[in-house]
Formats: sequence, structure tokens, C-alpha cells
Amino acid sequence: MNNKLQYTEAGKFEETRFEKIHNAVFDNSDVASLAVAEEIAELIKSKQAANEPCVLGLATGSSPINVYEELVRMHEEEGLSFKNVITFNLDEYYPMAKDNTQSYWYFMHDHLFNHVDILPENINIPDGELKPEEVHQFCIDYELKIKEAGGLDFQLLGIGRTGHIGFNEPGSHFNSGTRNITLDHITRIDAATAFLGIEHVPRVAITMGIGTIRKAKRIVLLAWGINKASVIKETIEGEITSEVPATYLQTHNNVTFVLDEGASSDLTRVRTPWLVKNCIWTDELTLKAVVWLSSKLEKSVLKLTDKDYNFHGMSSLLVEQGSAYQLNINMFNKLQHTITGWPGGKPNADDTNRPERNTPARKRVIIFSPHPDDDVISMGGTFDRLVEQGHEVHVAYQTSGNIAVSDEEALKFAEVSLDLNGGDSRAAQIIKDLRSKKGYDVDTEAVRKLKGLIRRKESVAGTRYVGIPDEQVHFLDLPFYETGRVKKNKLSKKDVDIMCDMINKVKPHQIYAAGDLADPHGTHKVCLDALFLSLAELKKETYMDDCWVWLYRGAWHEWDIHDIEMAVPMSPDQVLKKKQAIFYHQSQKDGVMFQGDDSREFWMRVEDRNKETAKKYHSLGMADYAAFEAFKRYHF
Repeated sequence: MNNKLQYTEAGKFEETRFEKIHNAVFDNSDVASLAVAEEIAELIKSKQAANEPCVLGLATGSSPINVYEELVRMHEEEGLSFKNVITFNLDEYYPMAKDNTQSYWYFMHDHLFNHVDILPENINIPDGELKPEEVHQFCIDYELKIKEAGGLDFQLLGIGRTGHIGFNEPGSHFNSGTRNITLDHITRIDAATAFLGIEHVPRVAITMGIGTIRKAKRIVLLAWGINKASVIKETIEGEITSEVPATYLQTHNNVTFVLDEGASSDLTRVRTPWLVKNCIWTDELTLKAVVWLSSKLEKSVLKLTDKDYNFHGMSSLLVEQGSAYQLNINMFNKLQHTITGWPGGKPNADDTNRPERNTPARKRVIIFSPHPDDDVISMGGTFDRLVEQGHEVHVAYQTSGNIAVSDEEALKFAEVSLDLNGGDSRAAQIIKDLRSKKGYDVDTEAVRKLKGLIRRKESVAGTRYVGIPDEQVHFLDLPFYETGRVKKNKLSKKDVDIMCDMINKVKPHQIYAAGDLADPHGTHKVCLDALFLSLAELKKETYMDDCWVWLYRGAWHEWDIHDIEMAVPMSPDQVLKKKQAIFYHQSQKDGVMFQGDDSREFWMRVEDRNKETAKKYHSLGMADYAAFEAFKRYHF
């Protein structure tokens, strides 16, 4: 099987002098997952035709879920059989009971094995229930079992932000075999979401080694999202090093990295394509290149010279534009025109070069907030400006956010309720439920209701502070979220119908929504998908002809400067007011459950991010503002 022929039709691949591993970039992870599942299915069928076993190395985590879903669909609808398949999983936490919902044994059966006709005796997963003295021999036997099966025909991988494959953390040896290993702190942070806190994440795992993985005849590594962009660039373009174990795959002769646009975004051919090939200089690419050059040379846009462009791979752009002088002016104006203190449009003003229309003067606006604090965290200053300038602003909280309220916080409120209501039986039952909760127990319905209520009341306090009437605050409680666990249900028609009803009720001129897909537990992406599906259903409605959608980003990442289409400046006073609005979400302060790899609280992160955006604009030659909130328009 020649990896150079894989995925070249559906996925984009352009080999460059920077890249040392074959890779294919897809528009999104759904399409990419279908392509990978198809390759696996074809391998299984070819082995069946030859009357041979098909030996698969399998991975866990969020990356391969859609691959497994497609394989299950092929089994159920197309008759794909797994009777000749032998599987070896990469890793397992240790210690870890099989029936624990966080175990990889549970994951694999839940997503694949329970739904196909694989023989139970052909399933091999590292055993997290071994006694400590049994682990060493188990690892030796696991290696022998792979060898006796004929070796791995195909190995599916994900990649961690430390560059680990399997649980081969930085420092792992090139020829390492199956063994137990201490997990890197970053790996444990990334797993903390699923475990409801890093304190619950095991410190040790059993993993196949680098040497074991490299013996596979074919390797496909999956990486989705902007969070993986940095490590993907290091792995594909960097030197081989034990500090980034995935770089060892550069020595394999049949490996493909399958990426979505987010994961590929730091590759040289994606971020700075003019350094590797002749470019078609679209307006978007021209702005991207000029902003990059200005930042790299630490010069304002208007100070860039012909020599600067020629020495940094942009001579063809200069030929098209005629001179740096005119190009600089054009790009300076383009950046300047993104800045506006009137996010709803400035009435009675020429809007030719403004991000928003000047009519109607008073717009109906919906701010969709995935969790009950994303509105003020991500766009609190713009929110305040829209209200201040007289627009009819509605806030729609898409999920209850109950899972992000700690048990301690809920217990505090339940105990207050018990004292206030003279032994209220509902409060007493909630206290009993919380005190008897163990490990990864799912909250009872009453506990979830209380946690959702805590976040709801915090939200209303925040919106009142900004000046929104209570009747313009909406709690959608989309059903996909209400599982009581980190793992959510798939979007349903009911979710989309709720979104459609909300939009249809307001008939907005503007919609603001979270376009930040770096959210570590995926709720932002699902909420954005729900919006896109509802817009597709409603786009024929007459009022939608006059509706513009603006995407903001959350607490993890900001839009790149060249992507920003509306930048709303904030004064120092507005920065302080935004901070105060965030503080109303008290349950999310001081040890928030899902903060990712950044130990700062959300208000600190977003304040620094807004200030950094203003600094970047200033360094390009724009006015010196205290902070900016940034938006990109979505055309539907």
C-alpha cells in the first residue's frame, strides 16, 4: 500500500521541502474520518478475500470516534464483517477497572466492539486491573501476541499536545516496547475534562511502545482542531527528537497524517504558502501576507519596503501591485476599516467602509452563548456597546452548563436552601445525593437541576448588570447537553428546532455566535453546528435576507488579525465593566473545572487576549486602544 496515493482526491496534499511526513488536509474531521474508515474497510475486505486475518492497532480518544461510527454503519448497512479482525489497542490507564466509563476498555466496546461481529477472543486491550507485579510480564506477552498474530497490518493513531502517540510521552525511546509509563502533566490536564478534574486522572498508563508502533505495515495518524496545530507542525517539519515522540514516525515508509484545516493551520504551506510555491494573490491571501511580514519585521504596514517583500518570498505580489507604497496603503486601509465603535452599525453615517450596515438604526440582535458565561467572557464589551447604543439585544444560552458546577458549589447552595426553608425535603435529598456520590457517578436529576439553576441565576445577574431586560434572556437548554456526563449526545432535530424557534421569534438583523472550536470538551462546536443547521433551515425566510452572522472566539484562542472583519475597541472603563460582568459567574471562578492547559481564570485570559489584539493592531500602525474584541463574519 503506497501512502503517496492515499487521500489525494478527497484530501489536499502538496509535498514541500519543509515536510518530512506525508499528510492530507480535509475541510473537516467528518469527511476525513469517512476516508480513513473506507481505507480500513477495504483492508479488512482484501484480507477476507485472501482468507487472512486483519490485524488492526486501534486508538482511543475523541479523534477516532467518527471513524468507528462509520465502520459500525458499514457493518450494519453494508454487511462489513469483522470476524477476521484481530485488534490490539494502544494503551490503557493504570489502574483502571474495565467497567469504569473512563476506561479505554469501556470506550472501545461502547464505540465499536459492541456493535460489530468481532470475536471477543480477538480483542486485545492492555489490562488496567493487573496487580503491580503482573504488569511487566503482561507487557512481554502483549508484544509476543502481536508478533504471533503476524504483526500490525494497520495502526490508527491520535496525537497528544506533548507529541505523544499512544502514551509514549516525551523522553520515550525509539525502540521502546509495551510498558507502563508515568503520564506527562500536560497529558493529564488534557484528560481532566473527561475525568471531571485533574485530581481524578490516573498518573500511570500501560502503552504500546514506539518500536511496537513503528513495526506496523501502515500507520494513519488523526489530528483535529487548532489545539493540535503546533505539535503537528513540530512533528511534520521538525527534527526527530525524543521530546516530540511522534517525530519518530518520520522514519516510517508508509505513514499518513490525516488532518482537518485547524490541525494543519501552522504548516508552512498553509500559514505562509508564498514561502513554498507561486501563489494566486487573492485579497485574503494578500492581507495575510502583509500582516505576517509586518509582524515578522516588527514594522508598521506603511513602513514596509520593496526590499522587504522581495526578500521574503513576495516578489510576485509586488509585481502585481506595482510598488510597496500603494500595496501598503491598500492593506493599511483594509485593516483600518475593520475597526468600529459601532458594532450594530452607525446610524446616518456612510457605511461604505464600515463592517456593519447603518440601517436599521435599531437592530434586533441575538447573542448565542454555548455556556452561560461565554457571552460576557468573549464579547462583554461589544455586548455592552450594543445595549448602550439602543439595539434590542437578546441573549440565548444554548446549554445549562450544569456539568461545570462543582459538587462543593452545589452543596453550598443546597445547604442554604435547607436552612432558609426549614428542612425542605428537596434540598435534603440533593444534599444526600451529593454526599453519597462516588467517583464518576452521574448526577441525579435533582442535582443537575440545581447546578443548572445556579448558572441560570448567575447569568441573569450578569445580563441585568449590562442592562438587558429579563424577558430578553433565554435559556434554551439544548437536549444534546443534558447527559450529566462530559460525553454528550448527538445533535437531534429537537435541538435544531429549538434554535430555529429562537431565531424565528426574534427575526434578528444580527446574530453573534461562538466560533471557537478550541473548547476542550466540544460543546462550542456542537452549538455552532446547531446554529449552522438552523440557518440552513431558515435561510428561505424573508427576514433572513437582512440577517448577518458574526462569530466570536472564546477563552482559548483569538482570530488571527488577517481573519478579523470587525474589531470593536474597548476603553479602560469598559475593560473593567466587562471584568465585573464575568465576576457574576461566581461558580466558574477559583478553580473552574474545564479551564484546559491555562491555569489563569477566564477573566484573566480574555483580558490579556483583548489587550494583545489591541497591541497587534497598534504594531501594524493603527491607533493605540486599550483592548479589542474581534469578530469574523459567517456567510450562509
